[in-house]
Amino acid sequence: MNALASATDAPALAPPAPKAARIDRRWLALIVLLLGDVMIVLDSTVVNVALPSMRQDLGFSEASLAWVVNAYLLTFGGFLLLAGRFGDLFGHRRVFMIGLVAFTIASAACGLAASQGMLILARALQGIGGAAVSAVALSLTMVLFSEPGERAKAMGIFGFVASGGGSIGVLLGGVLTDALDWHWIFLINVPVGIAVFVAAFSLVPAGKGQADGQKLDLAGAATITLSLLLAVYAIVNGNGAGWLSAETLGTLAAAAALFILFLIVEARVPSPLVPLGLFKIRTVTVSNIAGVLWSAGMFAWFFLSALYLQLVLGYSPLEVGLSFLPANLIMGAFSIGLSARIVMRFGISGPLVAGMVLVGVGLLLFARAPLEGDFLIDVLPSMIILGIGVGIAFNPVLLAAMSGVPERDAGLASGVVNTSFMMGGALGLAILASAGAARTSGLVAEGVEQLPALLSGYHLAFLIGAAFAFVAAAAAVLLLPRGMKVPGGEGMGH
Repeated sequence: MNALASATDAPALAPPAPKAARIDRRWLALIVLLLGDVMIVLDSTVVNVALPSMRQDLGFSEASLAWVVNAYLLTFGGFLLLAGRFGDLFGHRRVFMIGLVAFTIASAACGLAASQGMLILARALQGIGGAAVSAVALSLTMVLFSEPGERAKAMGIFGFVASGGGSIGVLLGGVLTDALDWHWIFLINVPVGIAVFVAAFSLVPAGKGQADGQKLDLAGAATITLSLLLAVYAIVNGNGAGWLSAETLGTLAAAAALFILFLIVEARVPSPLVPLGLFKIRTVTVSNIAGVLWSAGMFAWFFLSALYLQLVLGYSPLEVGLSFLPANLIMGAFSIGLSARIVMRFGISGPLVAGMVLVGVGLLLFARAPLEGDFLIDVLPSMIILGIGVGIAFNPVLLAAMSGVPERDAGLASGVVNTSFMMGGALGLAILASAGAARTSGLVAEGVEQLPALLSGYHLAFLIGAAFAFVAAAAAVLLLPRGMKVPGGEGMGH
């Protein structure tokens, strides 16, 4: 009787209601994922402003202080691929939640740290939790939105968080450190992490992993994770130890040997951690190559322009953060809808190339910034061009990296593109910092004053960063399919 009443008395307009509710829930779920991911993005840069305060409170030396940053980068870069694959095998939401718990607990430990060792260990644990959250947040977003227009919009917003979060971190770090103290740059993650965890239970779809009784590829997991850990260690430690030192070259050689061993393992095991066939998908391979190069250029913008503003023009940390605000607002405008409209109208490859070219042009403008620079003339135009370039390009890079990937490998593809960005940024920054420092020290040895020599070093580094962006654009022009459209359909696209 109840079933009959349900079938005959239901209003004619009842069916659309669940769809509307479902759409609302998906966008709410995206907000939850973005809040989780933005904590990770912010944490890679928010700490930079507070380093002097940490050094004073905990008695760090200059060398040991670097490990407050490096410990996080080391474990974050090392565990991205493994976390992404875990998401595919055991469920993306499950890995997201576990990573969120680990990151939140580690943030509390960082905020309460009373010794150097405790802070560095907690930062390493933060990196592992951050890797888990970042590796699956992108794939969860792709699974949530299968219609091309919605997917493009969602990925645009995701791209803004990934690209703009770093500079927002500098601003937030300055505000929290000035208003309270350095402990709060970590403690603020605790209530946010708890809120995201609670919301994720009801809003983010659980989904099932694709393990299907597969055994985890332990040999592959061990070799690729150790390879990435060693590679990141060599890169972040290279400037201090010397790029041609036995320590750096030996570490890089060991990382390369482990990577070769990993490829051999993956070609032979029945259930590989990383199916090598993934890289037969042209868009995946090319977009990751472009992502490595472009990420190197992006780090040139973010870190070098901040150093120029602070060390050459004498800006305070808060003023440096505010200087990035125009670019952040522009990137935000693109993420909310402009980027989606652009990729739906022009496809993926065209906007990707245009954005990377603009990033190169913005960096070239910084390469001529003078000693007595004026914000409106020498900084703001570069920031605007870079904001437009990143706003246009980031969405297509992410879409291309995930295009054509079967849903069962979504977490892996997400981990791969995150690893590409992270490794490209770290390697690019190391190259840029080394080239700039070499130019500066050479000029000082010739009798040039410190500040002009420092500026000349930054100019060279900006030029190299621009070259990275232009090479990324060339790779996209030559290798990506023309007229490539936003992938749609169920899952990731097959």
